[in-house]
Amino acid sequence: MSLAIDGLVSGLDTTSLINQLMTIESQPQALLKTKVGTTQTLVTALQGLNSTVASLATIAKRTSLPAAVDLFAATASAPSVAVSAATGATAGQLDLSVTSVAKAQVSVSAAMTAWPDSPATFTIVNAAGAKTELTAASTSISDIAASINASGAGVKAVRVAAGTDGSGNQLYRLQLSSAATGAAGAFSIYRGTSADVTAGTATNLMSATGAATITAASNASVTLWAGTAAEQVITSSTNSFTDILPGVNITVSKVEASPVTITIARDTAAISAVAANLVAGLTSVFSTIDAQSSVTTGTSSTGGATTSAGVFTGNGTVRDARAQIQAAASAPVNGRSPSEIGLTVTRDGTIQYDDAKFSAALAADPAGTQSMLQAIATRVSTAASAASDKYNGTLTTAITGQQTSLSSLSDQISSWDIRLASQRAGLETTYSALEVTLSNMQAQSSWLTSQLSALSTSTGK
Repeated sequence: MSLAIDGLVSGLDTTSLINQLMTIESQPQALLKTKVGTTQTLVTALQGLNSTVASLATIAKRTSLPAAVDLFAATASAPSVAVSAATGATAGQLDLSVTSVAKAQVSVSAAMTAWPDSPATFTIVNAAGAKTELTAASTSISDIAASINASGAGVKAVRVAAGTDGSGNQLYRLQLSSAATGAAGAFSIYRGTSADVTAGTATNLMSATGAATITAASNASVTLWAGTAAEQVITSSTNSFTDILPGVNITVSKVEASPVTITIARDTAAISAVAANLVAGLTSVFSTIDAQSSVTTGTSSTGGATTSAGVFTGNGTVRDARAQIQAAASAPVNGRSPSEIGLTVTRDGTIQYDDAKFSAALAADPAGTQSMLQAIATRVSTAASAASDKYNGTLTTAITGQQTSLSSLSDQISSWDIRLASQRAGLETTYSALEVTLSNMQAQSSWLTSQLSALSTSTGK
C-alpha cells in the first residue's frame, strides 16, 4: 500500500517517482512473465501435436494388423438373402437353395370364460421334454397369462377377447408363442400337474375344440448342391447361418426354390479406405508441424518490415519426430517404393495418396500390396509411438521438461513479487522520511527567522 506523501513539503510527485523507479526494478520480472507466456504457448502446441501423433500411432497400429486389410465383401443374387463378410472370409462363390425359414410356434386355445380347473394348475412341456408346472393365482385368463409370462419356460402368453357365450359372458382365448424361433422352441401345454403329464392323464390344451396351432415351430434350412450326390441340407434355429462359409454370415427371409448365388470378393473400396485413413493421419501430423514452424513476414504500424516465427520454428524435438515419421512412411519396402501403391512424398515433404493407383496395385498384386501397406503402417506406428508414448515419448518428455520450466519460472516470479514489494516499501519509507526531514528543517528555519526578527527589533530600541 503506497503512502500519501506526495508534495507534503517538497512539492515532489513522490508516487510517480517511486512508480518509475519500480518499473525499472521490475524489468527482470517482466522478462520472466514474457517467458512464461512463450513457454505456455509452446506447451499447449506440443500437447496438441502429441495428441495428433498419438492418434496416428493408433491408426497405424490398427492398419498393420492382418485383419485390417484382409477385407472381403459378400453379395447374394436374391434380395431375400442378406450376406456379410467378416474376419476369416476368403474369395469364392457358392449356390444354395432356401428350403425353409425359421418360425416360432404360435398356438391359440379354445374360447373360455375362465380356466376350466380349480386350482388353475397346468404344465408346459418344451421340445426337449422338460416340464414346468405352474399354478396361477386364480382361474382368470389374465392370471393364467401372467403366470406363463413370469415362468421363464420360454413361452409368452397374451389374453385375446373372443366375444361372449350364450349367456352373455365374456370369452377369451390364450395366444401362446415360443420365445425363440426354431424346432427347439416347440412346446405343449397341459391341464394338470407334471405328474399327470408323466402318467398320461393330463389333457393337452390344444386338443380342445376350437384350439389350434397357427404356426408350427420350425428351423430354417438351406440346401447345397441340390440334385447331386453331394446334396447337403443345413439347418438353423434362427434365419442366420454362420458356419456355411468361413467368416460369412448368411441370413434368409423367405423360401427360394431357385438357387441363390453367394459371392465373396476382395473389398477393394474398404481396403483403399484403410490406406487413405493412414495417409490422412500422416497429413494431419505434417500439417500441424508445418503450420507452426513457418516464418511469416509483415508490416508494422510504422511501415517497417516484421518477421514472426512459428512456435515450432527451430525446435529440434519436433523436427526429429517429423523426420522419423516421414522416413517411416516413405522409405522403400524390400526395395520397392511406396509410390508403387499410391503413397508419394510431395515436394513440400508431405504424403499424397492416389486412390486409383492403389486400387490398380491391389488388383494386380493383392497380397504384395497389402503386405507393403502393412509394413509401412508398422514402421509409422513405431515412429509415432516413439514420439507420443505417454511415459517416455520424445514429445511427452519435451512437454514434461517445459512444464518443469514453467513451475520454476512461476517460483521466480513469486520471489520477485516479494522482492519488489520490499523495495517499494523501502522507497516509500525513504521519501516519507525525506518529507519529515524537510518539514523539520522548514520549522527550524521559521523559528530562526522569528528569533532574528525579534533580536533586530530589540536592538533598534
